[in-house]
Amino acid sequence: MTSKTPTFEVVCAVIFRRNRILITQRPAGSYYGGFWEFPGGKRERGESLEAALARELTEEIGILVSKPQFWRKVNYKYPDRNVTLHFFLCAIRGGVPRPIGCSAIRWIRHSDLESYSFPPADVSVINELVNSSSFKLEIPDALFR
Repeated sequence: MTSKTPTFEVVCAVIFRRNRILITQRPAGSYYGGFWEFPGGKRERGESLEAALARELTEEIGILVSKPQFWRKVNYKYPDRNVTLHFFLCAIRGGVPRPIGCSAIRWIRHSDLESYSFPPADVSVINELVNSSSFKLEIPDALFR
């Protein structure tokens, strides 16, 4: 009998405001509980990536975003599961972020990302954000209109 490793598709929002990035803390008792992450969550069967992102951001932190733009895809193998993370660049168009489905939220500078514990699947994105001093300048202006 063989067991198949479960695979999860996850959408993640890299949300900017005044040269800060929004991060959320995973609830205690969840997979990697207490670690920080970019807001988002699991894609449901039949859902588009954009629809999953909109649903998760509403459920997790109570916001709407304008025109999320796909940025990166990361595949990562944990010992007990595989994940595919789909990262989107976003700006808030409605609501005020608050911890609904997470333990806490913080607005931090991209240079401070390494001061927080993130799950291993996020490490390559964290490294890219930390090492890109001009990263904010690379985001299309249309995202902030």
